[in-house]
Amino acid sequence: MAEEEGPTVELRQRKKLKSSENKESVKEEKISDTPIPERAPKHVLFQRFAKIFIGCLAAVTSGMMYALYLSAYHERKFWFSNRQELEREITFQGDSAIYYSYYKDMLKAPSFERGVYELTHNNKTVSLKTINAVQQMSLYPELIASVLYQATGSNEIIEPVYFYIGIVFGLQGIYVTALFVTSWLMSGTWLAGMLTVAWFIINRVDTTRIEYSIPLRENWALPYFACQIAALTGYLKSNLNTYGERFCCLLMSASTYTFMMMWEYSHYLLFLQAASLFLLDSFSLEQSDKVHEVYKIYIFSLFLGYLLQFENSALLVSPLLSLVVALILAKCLQMFVPHKENGHMLKFLEVKFGLNMTKNFTMNWLLCQESLQAPSQDFFLRLTQSSLLPFYILVLIICFLSMMQVIFRRIKGKSLKETITLEDGRIGGRPEIIYHVIHTILLGSLAMVIEGLKYLWTPYVCMLAAFGVCSPELWVTLFKWLRLRTVHPVLLALILSMAVPTIIGLSLWKEFFPRLMTELMELQEFYDPDTVELMTWIKRQAPVAAVFAGSPQLMGAIKLCTGWMVTSLPLYNDDDLLKRNENIYQIYSKRSAEDIYKILTSYKANYLIVEDAICNEVGTMRGCRVKDLLDIANGHVVCEEGDKLTYSKYGRFCHEVKINYSPYVNYFTRVYWNRSYFVYKINTVISFQS
Repeated sequence: MAEEEGPTVELRQRKKLKSSENKESVKEEKISDTPIPERAPKHVLFQRFAKIFIGCLAAVTSGMMYALYLSAYHERKFWFSNRQELEREITFQGDSAIYYSYYKDMLKAPSFERGVYELTHNNKTVSLKTINAVQQMSLYPELIASVLYQATGSNEIIEPVYFYIGIVFGLQGIYVTALFVTSWLMSGTWLAGMLTVAWFIINRVDTTRIEYSIPLRENWALPYFACQIAALTGYLKSNLNTYGERFCCLLMSASTYTFMMMWEYSHYLLFLQAASLFLLDSFSLEQSDKVHEVYKIYIFSLFLGYLLQFENSALLVSPLLSLVVALILAKCLQMFVPHKENGHMLKFLEVKFGLNMTKNFTMNWLLCQESLQAPSQDFFLRLTQSSLLPFYILVLIICFLSMMQVIFRRIKGKSLKETITLEDGRIGGRPEIIYHVIHTILLGSLAMVIEGLKYLWTPYVCMLAAFGVCSPELWVTLFKWLRLRTVHPVLLALILSMAVPTIIGLSLWKEFFPRLMTELMELQEFYDPDTVELMTWIKRQAPVAAVFAGSPQLMGAIKLCTGWMVTSLPLYNDDDLLKRNENIYQIYSKRSAEDIYKILTSYKANYLIVEDAICNEVGTMRGCRVKDLLDIANGHVVCEEGDKLTYSKYGRFCHEVKINYSPYVNYFTRVYWNRSYFVYKINTVISFQS
């Protein structure tokens, strides 16, 4: 029988895979060498089922509880249900306001098709400019949310804003569940998932920006990336069966593509992931065909995203494609498909790392943003106080050293066991662990330079630290190095993998749970009467066809709360919008009334809004106030030795225009003001006064 079955298996394998002869022979050997597993006893199957059931229940419950917590905290923080619609919308700041405004536009459209057309041919947002808002701002979340809101009949049950933020909070629940599952897959115990969730919530100031800017693209996208990482972790496991591989591959494909559609910068994050897999494959620490399958998913998602994102050329020249397909092919595409996004990114990194200097206002303004600074000491202090950082460093060091040990063995030509057991104490030989170690080091290196990237790295820290302290294999690895002889290493590892996370969990519960409950009990209020008064005045007094000029952040709020046209938007991926922002910001520079008038009328602006907070800004960071950056760019101050000082005979415009004397009153007429804002009508006919 054995002689008859051999050829049959061989023929079936070739027919199924259709791969090269070398790969076929390797897989045939694996099939012939793999023993037929015996059926486990019923009580063992029941234990496995109970473990999986309880773990899945805990994962789903954790996600649901976190989503409910976010909803309750948001209600308490803003007193949301007791505010008027205008006051609710003001809580969406900057670019968040723009995203939500288009969600409102979709709900007002007579049909979905008409709404999409108006967004892809939008000429009612920015003066003198028609934009494809869906492509430029990645508005697929708003399209999906508007369809679901109307298709499910929710318009008869719930207000649009609650439906919108409810979806985002639900996605955060999925985010937490995915991190739970990833840690569970790596450690083998759902206790690691519970600890991951606890650390994630306690350190939520550093793990997510959901509390401050709900509609941000990463809040929609990162939950899908977490699902992709969970699927990839399962896919890389050596003991996964065929059906498990297919499921993980399918989940990876769906989540990778969705992640890419939700966030315009997703391909940079996938590039880091691909680089981690490349290193994993380079040392022959994983079957090459598995890594190549992931590469195929990247390529498929990139080209499908290119087609469905209105031929988004940024995806064709992305570093991800360069790495996965080939450098030569990507270079050819860069010759034929011009796109400046990657050029902007490289120029920014050059200035950030001190490889180049610039006086450009936009570049220096971006570098001064808090999210693009190096992390503060408070960030590391918070992670240490919750015990997260010390355990993460311990786990990372053990896994990294074990990984290097395995790599050196491979380089020396020593054979490695295909199946690593607990007694081996070689956690660095597991492909999924190696991938996560490389990936977290890459993400951590970037987070040490740019604080805004901590929201990508810190959830990873929670997951990896929880996996480590709950993994008996990690403790056995440590004890093998220490040559522990008094107690059996495996027994002690099993005890510590239960005792350590239990002690951590109890200490976290005792210290941080009362704080979380206090936050939910405190009733806060979002209070910004000056902005409410400004928006109310615009809606009541300004003509419908009026165009407003001011800081990009304020323009985003005006677009959302009033629907009036503006001259600029808080978006930084478009050359024209960046140039507009710089030109409009000149109202805070030392320029003449005539210069400012020419700039504003070139964009067909009818009203100018001057903000006291910017004009009288007292910045904590030296040289990062808007007016300082403008003076540097315009040459009105000496920045470095050898610079030429261009003396300005004009005072700062935002101060001078308030005094109401000639020539400022010839160009601008003040029509409204409060403690924070001064609104000027831009005169169409100039009457010079003496």
